[in-house]
Amino acid sequence: MSFEEEPLRRIPGAYTRKRNVLVNGWLVARRELRERVRSRLFHVSTILLAILAVVVSLTPVLIKVVDRGTTSMIAVASDDPALATTTTNILGFYLNPAKAEVPPYRFVSTTPQEDLEKAVNDGAYAGALRVQRGPTGQLSFQFLIGESIGSERIQQMQIGTFAVGIFDWINRTGGAGGYSNPLFESASVAAGGGAVEPVGASEYAGRRIVGVVFVVLIFITLVIYGMWVAAGVVAEKSSRVMELLISAASPAELVLGKVAGIGLAGLVQYVAILLPALVTLLLQDRIATILLGSSSGLDLGLGVLSPGLLVAYGAFWVLGFILYALIYAAAGSLVSRAEDLQVLALPLSIIAIGGYIQAVMALSGGISSFIRISSYVPFWSPFVMLTRLTIGHVEPWELVLTFGLLIASIPIVGFIAVRVYSAGVLLYGQRPGARQIVGAIVRPPV
Repeated sequence: MSFEEEPLRRIPGAYTRKRNVLVNGWLVARRELRERVRSRLFHVSTILLAILAVVVSLTPVLIKVVDRGTTSMIAVASDDPALATTTTNILGFYLNPAKAEVPPYRFVSTTPQEDLEKAVNDGAYAGALRVQRGPTGQLSFQFLIGESIGSERIQQMQIGTFAVGIFDWINRTGGAGGYSNPLFESASVAAGGGAVEPVGASEYAGRRIVGVVFVVLIFITLVIYGMWVAAGVVAEKSSRVMELLISAASPAELVLGKVAGIGLAGLVQYVAILLPALVTLLLQDRIATILLGSSSGLDLGLGVLSPGLLVAYGAFWVLGFILYALIYAAAGSLVSRAEDLQVLALPLSIIAIGGYIQAVMALSGGISSFIRISSYVPFWSPFVMLTRLTIGHVEPWELVLTFGLLIASIPIVGFIAVRVYSAGVLLYGQRPGARQIVGAIVRPPV
């Protein structure tokens, strides 16, 4: 490996040094990793984030606990008014316990002309049931699911429609003709104007819960680890440590070493956070049995946790961290006090918050054109495209395009971050203005 002697420029009293990006960068990374992992804050934050991840993973159980005291209004529509009335009466009789203080369901008949998708999406009904009779007399049911309908109530509705089918068969044939089980299809009503899409109740619930866990974890950790990078730069800049660092390493070595070191520390913490969350997801049934006496309705279909999804999740986290850490490192170099960094915290988080909000919108099933396009944007794709993967709305070429743009954006952002870092840190003792920052991007101080 070749070395070249190169004096630092524009830094009074700088020393001559041998330049080696890998060696110097690793020294910086090792220092950052050691300091982070040994700190008390690292241990406390790991425990708190692990607890938060477990709580988020327990969302289905908590929802079921709250859901026990609510009444779901279900609209029933059919071209045959008599069939709609009969269905309403039978479902109310079988699905509402006689001694229940708060009946779980309230069924109302409506006309087929009503826009049931819009009514459910707007919250007028918790769900809607369409009933149709085929040429052979067989009944078919389509259950439109609103946001408040869980997998347990979907299963109860399916059992209730089976009872409707039996009574209808007896009334038509007197029990003498051939019997066919009624057809039942559940369909989630997408928020935000999305289309109605048939989906299995178990898979539907499982994908949404896993998506929530993944999005919350990736958002919180990217923001926290990004602030670690910025805080580290500020701490060094406000002390005399920076005077030693800037005479021993280049801006690229400092930035890349800091990102790598804190990234490794974050990866250690991330594993400690993610494992309890995954274990909690896999033990949902047992936890529900302990708290509720039954695990009915918590078949979440966690087959969505496939190796491919977990690999994609890891890749999005690593690439997303590198991208955001570079931005936070550059931003941290522009201030000299921890108090000033707090002022930058919100503007820096806004980019990630934008991706997080769109991911939450995608989780509801409403994949609009804007959300589809934003899932390709490098700053948002770790949130939005990951969510789309979880709920299953991604073509292979979209995934290739997303990762390609994300990987290609990292060197560009890294180049700019190093130049901004040069203006903010290497112009030591000065407050860099916009003119100096732009000048540093065009022509670095070293």
